[in-house]
Amino acid sequence: MASARPRDRPVLPGGRLAASELPRPRPTVTQVPWARHGAGHTRHFHDQVAWLVTHTPKSAVSDLMRIAWRTVGSVIARVVGDGRAAHDPFCGLRRIGIDEISYKRRHRYLTVVVDHDSGRLVWGRSVGTRRRSGASSTLSAKNAVPRSPSSPRTGRSGSRMSCESAA
Repeated sequence: MASARPRDRPVLPGGRLAASELPRPRPTVTQVPWARHGAGHTRHFHDQVAWLVTHTPKSAVSDLMRIAWRTVGSVIARVVGDGRAAHDPFCGLRRIGIDEISYKRRHRYLTVVVDHDSGRLVWGRSVGTRRRSGASSTLSAKNAVPRSPSSPRTGRSGSRMSCESAA
């Protein structure tokens, strides 16, 4: 039995190696300002898709932008994740209202936190039973350290965020 030697590789006419024998190039990965990490589209495209989803159904966006329905979902997740990392919803709160309302059968509850000064929804959660609700414990865990509106906060991505006071 003879072992395969380098000279035994398939060679095309003209002395070139066959495509299956060529070394595969490694992809070059570099950070660019117009794309998110791990994304197959530009930031502008993501922002366009996210804006369209706020005004049209997801299936219409996938047809219009010529992307898969699942891709629309992943684009939305990326844009929302970036937005949440850049903005702290609990910054600058002075007066809040917490309410728990029931809906449907079998004791389904919706807990909401609103800012009385601006009227915006700050936090909301749907739970199965009142015993599992734990809205106050979840909120206190998120805001264990009280902050003033001028104190900076470090976001999930490690970047510094500043509290923007509405007053």
